[in-house]
Amino acid sequence: MTQSRRIVLTGASRGLGLAMVEQFVGLGHEVAGCARSAGDVSRLNDRFGQPHRFDAVDVSDEERVAAWALQLVSEWGVPDLLINNAAMINKNALLWETPVDEFSQIVDINIKGVFYVLRHFVPSMVERDTGVIVNFSSGWGRSTSSQVGPYCATKWAIEGLTRALADELPYGMAAIPLNPGVIHTEMLESCFGDDARSYRSPTEWARSAVPFMLDLSGEDNGDPLTAPG
Repeated sequence: MTQSRRIVLTGASRGLGLAMVEQFVGLGHEVAGCARSAGDVSRLNDRFGQPHRFDAVDVSDEERVAAWALQLVSEWGVPDLLINNAAMINKNALLWETPVDEFSQIVDINIKGVFYVLRHFVPSMVERDTGVIVNFSSGWGRSTSSQVGPYCATKWAIEGLTRALADELPYGMAAIPLNPGVIHTEMLESCFGDDARSYRSPTEWARSAVPFMLDLSGEDNGDPLTAPG
């Protein structure tokens, strides 16, 4: 078995996040994650136990993210792999019909939430001079579709944000915008309806995506990649 790594990921309680937790733990790695629901976090801690740990954190709340990062780094350790997975999508709507509050919430979670996590975890990784950062993008971070304009805008932002971060990291570290592909999740159901069921499950996706992420290194820094499958 490969050496155990410390992995921090956001949005750990469902969908791709939960599938990644299951796969990373199954491969012998230590996982720390967050989710907004205290109930979901409690169930994660009960299921996986130590040395894994899960905390209730809304990534759009910088003060909470800062406190989480400080406690986690001091008590648990510096992450070897940091994954920004938490995101939301707008309800299908023409851009000019999207409610202002919904647009703001998508920006707060999908862009500002990623920034807050980077702001409070990356310094410890840079100080140690090692580590890989994966920010989840989307096919809609490299293309567009109607009625998901706010989501497209945030994922295009993640592409630029991550590639700019890659230019700033020390040699040997990596920041990668990753398109996970099309997977049957609640978010996909909100866009595709019943047609979402024709795509592979998060569990199927994680079987190939997790080893792929574990293989990422400084040689991949700044490369816009797509998960296999």
